[in-house]
Amino acid sequence: MNAQLKTHQLQATNDFVVKFANVNGSGSASANELFAKAILRMGVPVSPRNIFPSNIQGLPTWYEIRVTEQGWLGRRGGVDLMVAMNPQTWNQDIKEIEPGGYLFYDNSRPMPASKFRSDITVIGMPLTEICNATYTDPRQRQLFKNIIYVGALSALMDIDPSVIEQLFSEQYKGKEKLLDSNVKALHLGRDYAKQHLGPIGLRVQRSNNVGDRIFVDGNSAAALGCVYGGATVCAWYPITPSSSLAEAFQSYCQKLRVDPETGKNRFAIVQAEDEIASVGMVVGAGWNGARAFTTTSGPGVSLMTEFLGLAYFAEIPITLINVQRGGPSTGMPTRTQQADILSCAYASHGDTKHILLFPEDPKECFDHAAAALDLADRLQTPIFVMTDLDIGMNQRLCAPFDWDDSREYDRGKVMTAEELEAGKDFGRYLDVDGDGIPYRTYPGTHPTKGGYFTRGTTRNAYAQYSEQGPDYLYNMKRLLQKLDTAKTLVPQPVLKAAAKPSRFGVLYFGSTSPAMDEALEALREMNLHIDAMRIRAYPFSQPIVDFINAHDQVFVVEQNRDAQLRGMLINELEFSPKQLPSILHYDGTPITARFITQAIAERMQKAGVG
Repeated sequence: MNAQLKTHQLQATNDFVVKFANVNGSGSASANELFAKAILRMGVPVSPRNIFPSNIQGLPTWYEIRVTEQGWLGRRGGVDLMVAMNPQTWNQDIKEIEPGGYLFYDNSRPMPASKFRSDITVIGMPLTEICNATYTDPRQRQLFKNIIYVGALSALMDIDPSVIEQLFSEQYKGKEKLLDSNVKALHLGRDYAKQHLGPIGLRVQRSNNVGDRIFVDGNSAAALGCVYGGATVCAWYPITPSSSLAEAFQSYCQKLRVDPETGKNRFAIVQAEDEIASVGMVVGAGWNGARAFTTTSGPGVSLMTEFLGLAYFAEIPITLINVQRGGPSTGMPTRTQQADILSCAYASHGDTKHILLFPEDPKECFDHAAAALDLADRLQTPIFVMTDLDIGMNQRLCAPFDWDDSREYDRGKVMTAEELEAGKDFGRYLDVDGDGIPYRTYPGTHPTKGGYFTRGTTRNAYAQYSEQGPDYLYNMKRLLQKLDTAKTLVPQPVLKAAAKPSRFGVLYFGSTSPAMDEALEALREMNLHIDAMRIRAYPFSQPIVDFINAHDQVFVVEQNRDAQLRGMLINELEFSPKQLPSILHYDGTPITARFITQAIAERMQKAGVG
């Protein structure tokens, strides 16, 4: 082995973190994903995350794979094996390796001893020399270099090569030349590793812990949820990291929404000239009775706010899926955050409140996208599905999607032609039963009855223009009542009670969930018991109030700088800020279990617990 032997080497089977450091545009992404899928095919759960730059080519990119037979899907923190293929980030990459961990690199060019650490095992392989000796085409040299290091790692870690070959055969079905060349590169790497390097302490052993779970990204899941939820109109403008959601929706519609007899599309997808136009189209479609949605990220929401205010005040059902990224302004387009909570909850000027749903994984992206379309119709208001880049663009194991074919869409209060003909009183903004939700009609429902003028200005209960204070107060209070009604309709929070009674609790939401699951187990092993509740929607329902009231202190964990969810809890529920201490992570990378564990443990131990 071309290695510097140290005092100890990490030994682990099916429980480690591998991180690939590459250059964007080098073709490494598909090879690194291949490595992750091979381990998954061996029955071992994996959770990969692609950390990539916002340019097309040349800047650093990383691909981190959490391998854990226990099934933890969040980032752990730390790296056990670093595959360092980018000289630009060498120093940074070396620092991340755990003591006793491993460094794999291309040693075609000698490097001084000062570039290495004394507490890790260094594995050098002349990848560039092998590629130059085997291939003449420069692009082939670069692309197959990635496959060669996958082959070498498979030998070092006991990954079954037949699994990788099967993945190749699926990827290059009908393209035998590409299949053969990739298999050859794979075995070039395996053969060199077996002859010159030998095994390392990190091993993959066949298991059966994946079960019936599926491996999918949140954007694809949300897109499919929109199809099943009855969306027929999507208007959007490209923006990272949400673009693939609209593209997936189009792909699914072409398979599932084309009339088999006529061949006509039963959907409309418009790539608008900008975000303002896209949300305007969605508002128009929603007013006309279609189930319509747009997908965007933070900068897009900023541009959409005037139309969102119109949809809120005119009470038009639309769905908006916000795949959050790092802000403000252009911010970090290819990094993740939960920093649009406030901007979405109160989007538009004046007194405006919108409903937010917080999915934790692709399964809930599917469920919440479909539910949002129902809620938008039921409540006649914009509904936000608040996912983020970590969920949206990374593949993750999750429960299979399920759908009840007998399920009927909830179109809410829609007055029919028969009811109008029978003389039923129709007031477009009239609350007839105290839930704050009025009846609406679809355009063209009746030739003479049920019509109204939709406006963004004040009006009375019958949609007639009015600047009278009582009419304005009536509508504004009714909109608050509608929000109160929504508390019983949105997804309810999920409680995870500690094994022992605790005066401490923790609130969290969205993509923080997988890291929190592991952190709660780590805290339990430290004899630190804490109750946990995952918030799944705003407005906040009564169980959240009860949970906070039941504890002396409740930590609020979120991925933004300004403690946005905590601020909303204080503002909306009128709790003391001292009762809701913040734990914040906002460097653009997904939050880790270690970060949460350390932050909570320090505060609980400081309070004399444990």
